Amino acid sequence: MKILELSEKLKKDGIPEDAYNLEGGFPDEAYCISESYNIWEVYYSERGNKTGLKIFNSESEACEYFLKNISEVFKLK
Repeated sequence: MKILELSEKLKKDGIPEDAYNLEGGFPDEAYCISESYNIWEVYYSERGNKTGLKIFNSESEACEYFLKNISEVFKLK
């Protein structure tokens, strides 16, 4: 899975767009995924901090983890 596919899946599943950010950074209280130097990070941004940071070597692994994590929060199948 790539970021574009992840974005489409999140919209299809009805995940509120203000609940996540697929470009990283530090939005207030949002689930984030970002890439830097071929390292992918998935985390929850809260008050300028990365909470629950997980690091992945591939976009696919990071996207799958992100989708699983946010789906559990929003109780999706």
